[in-house]
Amino acid sequence: MSDASEYVPVASDKLQVWLDYLEKLHPSEIDLGLERVSQVAANANILTPAPYVITVGGTNGKGSTVCYLEEMLSAAGYKTAVYTSPHIVKYEERVRINRRMLPEQHHADAFAAINTARQGTSLTYFEFGTLAALQLIKQAEVDVAILEVGLGGRLDAVNCVDPDVSVVTSVGIDHIAFLGDNREQIGREKAGIARASKPLICGDANPPQSIKTSAENIGAKLFQVGKDFFRKELEKEWEYRSHRVYARHLPKPQLPLINASTAIAAIEQLPLPVSLDAIKMGLISAVLPGRMQVTKYKGVDVLLDVAHNPQAAAYAATYIASNYQGQRVYAVIGMLSDKDHAGVKAALEQNISEWFVGTLNEHRGEQAGQLVKNMKLTHDYQVFDDVNAAFEDAIAKAKECDDKPLVFVFGSFYTVSSVNQRTVGA
Repeated sequence: MSDASEYVPVASDKLQVWLDYLEKLHPSEIDLGLERVSQVAANANILTPAPYVITVGGTNGKGSTVCYLEEMLSAAGYKTAVYTSPHIVKYEERVRINRRMLPEQHHADAFAAINTARQGTSLTYFEFGTLAALQLIKQAEVDVAILEVGLGGRLDAVNCVDPDVSVVTSVGIDHIAFLGDNREQIGREKAGIARASKPLICGDANPPQSIKTSAENIGAKLFQVGKDFFRKELEKEWEYRSHRVYARHLPKPQLPLINASTAIAAIEQLPLPVSLDAIKMGLISAVLPGRMQVTKYKGVDVLLDVAHNPQAAAYAATYIASNYQGQRVYAVIGMLSDKDHAGVKAALEQNISEWFVGTLNEHRGEQAGQLVKNMKLTHDYQVFDDVNAAFEDAIAKAKECDDKPLVFVFGSFYTVSSVNQRTVGA
């Protein structure tokens, strides 16, 4: 709890002043539960931020699914709002209205409104930010709000809003301390975003039984990939099929295809017409910073991805094998201490020629030396004091090689954010 004598920001203060204030408000970084956040949302009258709400949860694939939904619905002519977290470079990325970020002042105004509405209730940084996002979305008077769950689902702050369609993209092992150490437990938490008589879209091809059981207990209508909707990948295009729709000649997107089909399945359940042309336009335009982001730095090919668990690492391995076949890969990695380091290494080790391991100088960041031990690296690795030093060394070594290896940066949002800021405009 913040000290009563501490300066309380006002609407005219800079965004960073507010963010610093938010970090000191609550005794813990994560405090799952809906009672406090729901009460403040009710005080602020933001429990219904838009006529239609889609809530997207899951271990991996949330960001790309949200992006597909945003692009497809926007292409269909609907006014959209998106709330995601965390951000890659700056806080304003977390809220988009009609595919655009808002000025700092809008966020400061929303924080001031929530600070008044909370009436002394203690909120975490994420809870405060979520409520401010709902405030901004409500003010924008959009047609559809697309909300990304922060952690888990059932007790996440986003779940104070009742969605019209819920999406669980995938269920993997992550955030064990909060969600459980097995897929059944984690699936139960993820499915907690479902609502009675409303659709629950599951994009996991092999979901835990708890997804189905939870949907039945809640009274939600479960739509399962491989059972209620399908995708077929061809050489240069793909097809989507459900009990009502058969869409052919779809362009292959830059973001993961599995999440594109999940997004289309979610759109099917909205009472809003979306044409095949709008879906195709959305597929083509869907890109996200830090998700299979391809760039160049000092003439070297760089791939950035926020993969930080074995499931996401396995997808990255498949992507690299398909798009950089036969090319040497220099991996720049920095990770948080509570992640499955050995599992990430196991998923990718066949694709990596050399590891450049950097200390992640963030709260819960792992030291490079300890990360090497946890990953059980025995050769072809170097250790650095931070991820930027690791990145620069990988780039320098790649430039010396005639065949120009790919530099692959991954392991955390923090890692990608740090490197991304170096490559922008370089």
